[in-house]
Amino acid sequence: MNEPNWCEQVLHFDCEGEPLFGVASLPLVPKSTGVVIVVGGPQYRAGSHRQFVLLARRLAAQGYPVFRFDYRGMGDSPGELGLFESVEPDVGSAVDAFMKTVPAMRRVVLWGLCDGASAALLYCQKSADARIAGLFLMNPWIRTAASQAKTQVRHYYWDRLKQRQFWVKLFSGQVAASALKGFMGSVRAATQSASSAGAASAAYTTRMALGWQHFKGKGLLVLSDQDYTAREFEAYCVTDPVWTAALKSRPLARHALKQADHTCSQPSAEQAMQQATLDFLNSLPAC
Repeated sequence: MNEPNWCEQVLHFDCEGEPLFGVASLPLVPKSTGVVIVVGGPQYRAGSHRQFVLLARRLAAQGYPVFRFDYRGMGDSPGELGLFESVEPDVGSAVDAFMKTVPAMRRVVLWGLCDGASAALLYCQKSADARIAGLFLMNPWIRTAASQAKTQVRHYYWDRLKQRQFWVKLFSGQVAASALKGFMGSVRAATQSASSAGAASAAYTTRMALGWQHFKGKGLLVLSDQDYTAREFEAYCVTDPVWTAALKSRPLARHALKQADHTCSQPSAEQAMQQATLDFLNSLPAC
């Protein structure tokens, strides 16, 4: 059996006076572009069904250094757990530590899933970090009460209404009153204007849009075709004026993952996601 052309190293680094931990997958001959995986939470650096471990090792085998780390309060990193809206210092500290560990590396791509993708955009909006050359955004998290309700009505309830079995159950009295109440509540929420809580949550969605609009590197939006979070993001982008303007002024390339759920839990979907990542990295202009 051939020896792997990469190794792994535990990194211990500081973030605002608190210790953070992560694992770097390091090729023996590293390329000048690396990848920092910004995990969606709350979860730690291995990811669901070890997807980040497998991704990091495949990329490292192709020469790309990869770093996956735990935010403060997650996994092996102590401290108070924060929301994805406030992890910019953690991401910045991870990039700093990774760049110091791999002197041959001149730039990094932020790879994010779910609110990890959202956090990557928020980091770019706040920091304007010139070391970030690319954004791989998989099923980004954008949620307000109205957007959640619209997604439920369009992609769950509408599918149910098209099923003959639903109508049979309805007219036979087998559909619970609570289910009908939930449907009507979602319809009302989807058609109502944003509440004060919705307006507050929209602040981060605006920052995400501005993060992409002002980003100088290359980006790829990857959406699983069997994921409500992906559908919610799509719907939000075509109805929210800030996101509509951002994507009009700076289009974002898209890639659809067929037969894939939120975390690509099926082996075929996971392989497709890994290949999409490699293709994106290989498409970056030389530095």
